[in-house]
Amino acid sequence: MEAEATTVAPGRTPEKARVIRWRTEELVRAGYSAFAADVLAVHTEIDLHRAIELPRNGCPHDLALQILL
Repeated sequence: MEAEATTVAPGRTPEKARVIRWRTEELVRAGYSAFAADVLAVHTEIDLHRAIELPRNGCPHDLALQILL
């Protein structure tokens, strides 16, 4: 089995990189654009459940992004 090649940003541990990647995937699955998901995912202080629930409850993704940031 090959090890996953991951480029880790300076100051970011491999574990934090995995968390951010997972958050990005969840946000894309919730309908955010890849760019918006990337922006939100790195802000780990933002509640992921809230980020997913806002659009699920009818909030447009662009407005949700503004609210969360």
